[in-house]
Amino acid sequence: MDVIANLKSIFSFFHPSKPPVPFTVLFKKFRSILERNNRILELMADMGDKLGGEYIFDRQYIFEACEQLNDFVFKMISDLCILNQQENVDLFIAFERIQHEIQEELAGRHAFPITKQTILLEDLDADSIDLVGNKFAGLGYIRNILGLQTPDGFVVTTKAFFDFMEHNGITGYIETALSQWDQNDEKRFESICTNVRERILKGEVPRVLASHIAAMVDIMAVKYPTTDLMFAVRSSCWGEDGEYSFAGQYESVLNVPRSSILEAYKKVLASVYSSEAWRYRLHRGYREHEMAMAVGCQLMVDAEVSGAMYTYAPIAAEKEQMVISAAWGLGPTVVSGLAESDTIMIDRTPPYTAYSTEVGFKEMKLVPKVSGGLEWIEVPEKLRNQPCLNSDQIEKLAQTALIIERYKKRPQDVEWAFNKDGKLFILQARPLNIRPKEPEKMPRVIEGTHSDQVIFSGKGVVVQHGIAMGKVYVVKKDEDLNDFPYGSILVSHYTSPRYSRIMQKAHGIITDIGSATGHMSTLAREYRVPTLVDTGIATKSLATGDEITLDTTQNTVYRGIIKELSRFELTGEDVFEDSYEYRLLRRLLKKINPLNLIDPHSEDFKASRCRTYHDITRYIHEVAVERLIDLSEKYYKYHNTTPKRLESNIPLGLVIIDIEKGTRLPPEAKSATMEDILSVPMAALLQGLSESGMWATNPVSVDLGSFMSSFTRTCSASLAGPGQIGRNLAVISKEYMNLSLKLGYHYNLLDAYIGDIVNDNYIYFRFLGGVTDFLRRSRRAKFIADVLEKFDFRVEVHGDLVVAKIKKSSKERMVGKMKILGGLIGYTRQLDVRLTNDQQVTRFVADFVQQIKERTEVSDERFS
Repeated sequence: MDVIANLKSIFSFFHPSKPPVPFTVLFKKFRSILERNNRILELMADMGDKLGGEYIFDRQYIFEACEQLNDFVFKMISDLCILNQQENVDLFIAFERIQHEIQEELAGRHAFPITKQTILLEDLDADSIDLVGNKFAGLGYIRNILGLQTPDGFVVTTKAFFDFMEHNGITGYIETALSQWDQNDEKRFESICTNVRERILKGEVPRVLASHIAAMVDIMAVKYPTTDLMFAVRSSCWGEDGEYSFAGQYESVLNVPRSSILEAYKKVLASVYSSEAWRYRLHRGYREHEMAMAVGCQLMVDAEVSGAMYTYAPIAAEKEQMVISAAWGLGPTVVSGLAESDTIMIDRTPPYTAYSTEVGFKEMKLVPKVSGGLEWIEVPEKLRNQPCLNSDQIEKLAQTALIIERYKKRPQDVEWAFNKDGKLFILQARPLNIRPKEPEKMPRVIEGTHSDQVIFSGKGVVVQHGIAMGKVYVVKKDEDLNDFPYGSILVSHYTSPRYSRIMQKAHGIITDIGSATGHMSTLAREYRVPTLVDTGIATKSLATGDEITLDTTQNTVYRGIIKELSRFELTGEDVFEDSYEYRLLRRLLKKINPLNLIDPHSEDFKASRCRTYHDITRYIHEVAVERLIDLSEKYYKYHNTTPKRLESNIPLGLVIIDIEKGTRLPPEAKSATMEDILSVPMAALLQGLSESGMWATNPVSVDLGSFMSSFTRTCSASLAGPGQIGRNLAVISKEYMNLSLKLGYHYNLLDAYIGDIVNDNYIYFRFLGGVTDFLRRSRRAKFIADVLEKFDFRVEVHGDLVVAKIKKSSKERMVGKMKILGGLIGYTRQLDVRLTNDQQVTRFVADFVQQIKERTEVSDERFS
């Protein structure tokens, strides 16, 4: 029965079912998907560029861009449904959800899909800013990404804030009161503020929220069983510690026992509606729906000394100095100016030399009371005129603050504390808005004394402007990302969205190939990582450990650290970022640009996991390519055009079906020569086969056991495609090719699209079969994999099956890859018979590479 089943499986390929939609229509839908994908990526890139401050835009631009995105994404989903010949409900659900969130933002209403009311600090990530506010999102980065010490704790989220306000009817009261308020009536405004605060302080914390907060406190009690838990209950409002500091506008309650956390929570919420804080928001253009308060609850630090540090001294930014303020006890004495403190000016570079030290007379210090709250006590007399910090602590502070600065790419205002054990805790870090009095022109170092340090200049495409300094880390495979050092500059042959996992640690990115509108480029702009792609020579010119300066503002890479450019390593922010339009666009892009679906092989790579428009387009693009390959194999007999037999001196036995401008011949022609082929990938493949001279025709000896083993295996193989029934078929258009090629007992499947738009280009290659035993076939598979990896393909090997892919490279480079594949197909036709031991694999790889270099005119940077 198994033999009959196998025969039925094989001969069923003679009569595949007819597609319900003509293949030419399906192919046009595939082309439409590619075109819409490019338009979406271009729109996303343009919207991202607007946040760079170099372009002026208004609300009309935002509305029109979102309308176009909605239209393109919806039509892209519809095209995929036709291509798949089935509706994808999960994609439409994801689209409706994202579109609704975008429309709510545009209408000035809050879109809040997240349901968490509390979250541990250790669980914060890059997506947490809307949930926990700017301050604690920043602390989450510092703790979980940079690995620096922060006080442990949890956050009561902005979702809890909205729940509290709705539960107590305060949201409706504010809307009504503001609608009836004359903005010139200060007395009425004060009355509204007072009423809102009273309603909050007298309000009831919803039972579910109260239980969630209690559960978080219990988790802290389990983690720290020997500690009497006391908390700092701190504000973390939307926008706070962002483009505006909101410094001192909201209340924080220190040294709170667990029994008083709910009351402290309400005090922080009430501070949102103090007249000073409300006016602050109004004067800076914040609208009421842009306001939400998260509240962080952190364990108190038993501080020996605390203070603040500016990574650029405001009074001497041009001198490359930092300033530290320090006092005994808790930090409010420094940041609130309640008592004298020490002031230390130090160099920004090691060994952090002190330029000046002013020691304040520190008579009193603020400390936590055992029962809760704070109290002032006297400083021991011998310490009143002593510096609070020693040289080791100053150095530790400087190193830590600069790590934060380089990550944030902005000068920082850092609040800190050393506990009684000498451990440094970061309490807060926010942008420091420092601007030179006169605009300073960035020096053109390339024309100056460092011109001899230029490694290369004018190469490639700039994706994100900026300066990056650090050591090179070359990534050759995805596993290399696991060991990516913080502050390094990533150098790779490819661009890849997988690099998103290290973008928060990378100072810069340089690649050999890539597109300014590809997925990775979109992410680089989102993270503001200085990025240069498509240089062609990065991996040849740079090696792991090289110390370099990347200046994408002048498209130049220097050897070593160029000190003249060090100040410009930080991102300068424009006043434009203070506008409502800027904040609106930034919020919208969080629903559009982030990419979560990164690895197509992951179990999470499915439509139901799409959280942004970028996810949807990425998913559709990947699925569409795979689907076109399947369709070309399944319906090879129904392409509505006369098949043409290829006449060539190489006996391929190949039949060509031209679906769209793939040949120069009329539709009724029944044969074609190589000169008739206009299809870019097909012509390149045939050229590689003929130019390389690698088509071996000499007979080789095969032992009978290997032959019979191979025969029984290949009879049961379920490789799709007409090659299995003895017919070699190519479906082509001017830019597309799907080739099923059976040569003896070797099965080749090749699907490629090569055009002028880099983002569209891809090659998919699959190889299986052989006439020898499994061990020799596996050696041949390893040979193919090793060769293709040398030429930048991503390769997977499963036994004797090889699957290789490459995409998003220039037309010229992709043509070169097709020529290499042509040579490889000819070279490997009988190779497994000759691979009698493992050492021969390495020898044949070297031989093939050498022959390809000598015999073909392949324009590929890896040959030079």
